[in-house]
Amino acid sequence: MARPLDQLPKAHLHLHFTGSMRPETLVEMAREHGQRLPHALTQGHPPRLADVDERGWFRFQRLYDAARACVRSPQAMRRIVLEAALDDAAEGSRWLELQVDPTSYAPFCGGLTPALELVLDAAAAASAESGIGVGVVVAASRIRHPFDARTLARLASRYAGEGAGTVVGFGLSNDEHRGVTEDFEPAFRIARAAGLALVPHGGELRGPEAVTQTLEAFVPDRIGHGVRAAEDPRVLDRLAREGVALEVCPGSNVSLGVYDTADAVPLRPILDAGVSVALAADDPLLFGSRLVDQYATAREVHGLDDEELAALARMSLRASSAPREVVARAEADVDAWLRLPA
Repeated sequence: MARPLDQLPKAHLHLHFTGSMRPETLVEMAREHGQRLPHALTQGHPPRLADVDERGWFRFQRLYDAARACVRSPQAMRRIVLEAALDDAAEGSRWLELQVDPTSYAPFCGGLTPALELVLDAAAAASAESGIGVGVVVAASRIRHPFDARTLARLASRYAGEGAGTVVGFGLSNDEHRGVTEDFEPAFRIARAAGLALVPHGGELRGPEAVTQTLEAFVPDRIGHGVRAAEDPRVLDRLAREGVALEVCPGSNVSLGVYDTADAVPLRPILDAGVSVALAADDPLLFGSRLVDQYATAREVHGLDDEELAALARMSLRASSAPREVVARAEADVDAWLRLPA
């Protein structure tokens, strides 16, 4: 018998607020507000998504926006954070970094600051109830003006911390084909000065050149996705040399059509190049796979044995913003997991 993956201690470093929702929660929220959801969100889960051309990304974004439009109250936001923490705890996660752009929820909370404070308060409460730490990553959007990103970076900096219920990182998300990467550098400079982890997306919809741009513009701690770096050994070597971890989300890559099949996701080449990897689920609501599913793919599709899976779990913990004592306890429990009968 294989060691149970839901008992392997790990950190979850790439999970979006709206995309973390349980499908049944989304349906309940839509019904509560009398909103009609696209058929793709109600007829079978996960929804079928297209290739990663402009039309395909638009289809994904349209469904994401439809789901986000159902989150219309502080109570709904608190529920999402708590359920995300409970779901992660059930899968062996010891630390969750939940990404949120408070801009989307400000109208229902009285402004940007109250929206972020609500999420932080919910993260602290969810940590206490679930037994895992929940930190918050404030993520700006590439489709908005870089000045908006600076506003968010300043806001995030005011709540920077090192434990659950604090802002632990600053990111940049949305369509990689939009916006000029370098234009967002001032926002990341603000976040860096506050001691936040810099965790922008890059190198999923675009190739290795996007990873290089991200490295040079932001000097990040981690990169969301980054899998296309595998197309250029020089970029992989640079990631390894500079110690930049990749948040690899195999289910997302296949659902969006970045790769046709799970075995095409270059997990092995990335690891073999010495790059640190944190497996993550990205948007389970739309991609239909959660954190343990990513580890199951690593085991069943990519052939990683339990020693290698434990190493992946350790990488996720060490790449996280979790307090060092949380990391130390979790790593000791990873060792205990390896002592379980296989």
